[in-house]
Amino acid sequence: MTSLQRREQLITVGRALFAAKGFEAVSMEEIAAHAKVSKPIVYEHFGGKEGLYAVIVDREMRALISTLADALDAPTLHPRQIVERTALALLTYIEENSEGFQVLVRDSPSTDPSGSFSSLLGDISMRVEDILSEAFKRQKLSTKGVPYYAQMLVGMTVFTGQYWADRPKVSKEQLAAYIVDLAWHGLSRLDSKPQLRFEGARAHREAQRTAQHEARQQQLQSHLSPDLGPSDDTGNANDAQTGTEPQNMGAEQQLA
Repeated sequence: MTSLQRREQLITVGRALFAAKGFEAVSMEEIAAHAKVSKPIVYEHFGGKEGLYAVIVDREMRALISTLADALDAPTLHPRQIVERTALALLTYIEENSEGFQVLVRDSPSTDPSGSFSSLLGDISMRVEDILSEAFKRQKLSTKGVPYYAQMLVGMTVFTGQYWADRPKVSKEQLAAYIVDLAWHGLSRLDSKPQLRFEGARAHREAQRTAQHEARQQQLQSHLSPDLGPSDDTGNANDAQTGTEPQNMGAEQQLA
C-alpha cells in the first residue's frame, strides 16, 4: 500500500470510528487496530488523533459548504425552487455521506471556532440572508427580521436532517417536500409587522381592553332589560291562583 493509499485508509477508518463513538471515546490504539497498522504509522501521517480528526472535519466541511453554496447560488431561479434545491442538497449529502455528517454534528474538541459545525451554519445562514433580503425588498416587507428568518430556515432544515439521519422512514424527496411546505407557506404569508396574538405584554393589554369592553356591554344590557325579579313572580302566581289574566303578558311573550 502506498503512502497516499495508507493515508486514505486511515481517514476512512477514523471517520467511521468518530461517527460511531465520538472523538473522545476513540483511542489511537483503536484506530491502529482497525487499520491493522501500528500506532507509529498513524502518528507518522497525522501526528496523532487530533490531526486525523482535523483532516476529516476539514474535508467534510468543505464538501458540505460546496454542496449548499451551489444550491443557493441561483439568483435567477424562483425563490421556492432555491428552497427546494437547498433542502434536497442537504438531504442528499446526509444520505451519501452519513458518517461524515455524523462527525460534523457531534461536539468538536477543536478550540478553533472557525472550524466548528456552528461556523458552517453561520456561513450558510449569511448566504440565505442575502437571498431573503432581496426577496423581502421586492415584496415591500421589512428586512429587520431577515437575519433571524435565515437562522430559522437553516436550523429547521439541518436539525430535521439530523433527525432523519437516525430515522430514515421517508425518502429524502418526501422529507424535502415536508420542509419546503412548512418553510414556503410560512415565508409566503409573512406579515409586514408580525405580532403575538395571545401571549406577550401587548396581547395581554388587548385582552384586558376586550374584557373591560365586554363587562361594560353586559352592565349596560342589564340596565336596559325589563325587571323580572321576585315581585313579578309573586304577582303572576297570585294572578294564576285568582284566575285573572296577568297584565304584562305581551312583554313575557316577547322575552319567551
